[in-house]
This record gives sequence, C-alpha cells and structure tokens, in this order.
Amino acid sequence: MQNLQNELTENFKNYLQHVGYSKSSCYMLPECVRDFLSYSNKQPNQITQKEIQSFYEHLQQRPHKQKEGGLSEVYINHHIYAIRVFLNWLESIGEIKYNPISVMKFKAPKNNPRQPLPQEEIQLLFKATITLKETAILHLFYSCGLRRSEGEALNIKDVHFKQQILYVREGKGAKRRAVPMTARVTKELENYYQEERRTARAKDREAFMLNKVGMRMSGDNYNKALKEILKRTESLSRTGSGIKQEITLHHLRHSIATHLLESGLSLEYVRDFLGHAFLESTQIYTKVNQRQLNKLC
Repeated sequence: MQNLQNELTENFKNYLQHVGYSKSSCYMLPECVRDFLSYSNKQPNQITQKEIQSFYEHLQQRPHKQKEGGLSEVYINHHIYAIRVFLNWLESIGEIKYNPISVMKFKAPKNNPRQPLPQEEIQLLFKATITLKETAILHLFYSCGLRRSEGEALNIKDVHFKQQILYVREGKGAKRRAVPMTARVTKELENYYQEERRTARAKDREAFMLNKVGMRMSGDNYNKALKEILKRTESLSRTGSGIKQEITLHHLRHSIATHLLESGLSLEYVRDFLGHAFLESTQIYTKVNQRQLNKLC
C-alpha cells in the first residue's frame, strides 16, 4: 500500500507541474494528499465521503507539530483543497468512476479577506522606493498584475520595451498571456534593466530580476523587498503611521484588478490581463467606479 501511495503522489506532483501550478503548490498539495492517503489507508477507488469526513475531523483534533495548539482553519482548508484537486485529477484520467468529494461542502476558514490597497497607498509605496529595482518590483506585481510564481519565472526575453508588452510564458494552468504596459511602466522597467540589471554581476543570465548575489529573484526575495518598501511608508504618510496592513505580492495583484475594474474596464479585459481561466475568478474584484488606466500605472 505504501508503494502505491508513493506512486500516486509522485504522479500527482508531475501532473501539477505539467499544468503549471507554482513550485510551492507542487510541493504542498502532494504532501497534503500523502497525509490523507496514509490516514485512510485506502486505494483510490475505495475512498468514500466517510473517509474524507473522518480525515477532516481528525485534522481539527490533531495538534500542531511545531507549536502549541491545533491546526489553523487555513491549514486544514489546504488539505481539503488538495484532496479535491487530487480526486478531480483521478476522475479525469479514469482512475475513479465516482468522485466522493464533488458534492461535499466544508466550512470556509475564518481568515481576513485580502483587501485591495487604495490607490493613495499604492502611490505611497512607489514614493517609498529607493532603487530602480524596487520600483520595477512594484510594477511587475501591481502594474502588470503578475502572480508570485510568474515574477519568479520572468526572463529578459519576456519583456519587450519597444512593443510595450510583457509575456507570461507559464502562467497558472500552463496558460500564456501578453500583458500590455503603459509608457511609464515600460520606461521604469527599462531603466532598471539598463542601469541596474545589465551592470550587475549576473550569475543567472536569463532572469530579468536579480537578487543581491546575481541569482534569479525568488518569491521570498520579492517579499523581503516589499517589506522594506512598506517600512519606509511611515515617514512619508501624513499621519506617520504608513500602510497599516501587512501586504504581500498578491495584495498588489488584487489591487490592480480592483483598480482596473474601478476605471471602467470590462470583466473580460481584466480576466485576460490577470490570466484567469474563468470570469468567476475575476468577479471577486468587482467594485466599479469611473477612472482611466493611465492614471493607475
């Protein structure tokens, strides 16, 4: 049984990599599935709603391995999401005839929803940048709406200054897309490339963004840079408190999506801009007002 579980999780991981899931998801989701298969000790065609419900209740009682207390609702939800993706995959390849989780519902985690930043706070972030690299980082994740994994994978050949287009070669679900850039975004990305990127001691010759040692920027590198910018907003804000909420790269993507819709752009346009497969994914950003794209970027 152990060999079968290992083979299943490895094949599942290969599937996730093939369809374009991020590196972190390709690691996390199979590990969650491995936990479930070890707990249930069932073959795929023997898994029922009873096993899934039992595992869900087990997670709610299981102590945390690294600190006091139990597992967070978000962590439990990750396991349920992993099982759902796993069983959907098994159903799609004909390994199971009935998907037991397809009609099951679970309590949504009580985490704070990711709030978009007001445009004033976005401008404050740009004012707090010191280097061309920091400005470029904000443009990649706000002005271009990239996901963390897309920023990590960005290469020099993907950024076309003359055409004012940035290409995402491997988006989520292996979807490719072309992201239009305004003149300001293009100029400031080109400034970084010409004045900082080209003069750096690059060990990675393909990556567009480099860290301090000349290697490709990782998601952690990007987040650390964003935190440094965030700290500096305190001295620039009128109240001296800066931007209060803890923000991540995805807050920037969430913000540009909301701001584009506020500017009057259609759901279809914003869907294509973000690389969503379905309009339903874009509709969470709908808070419409009347402004223009060039005022944002």
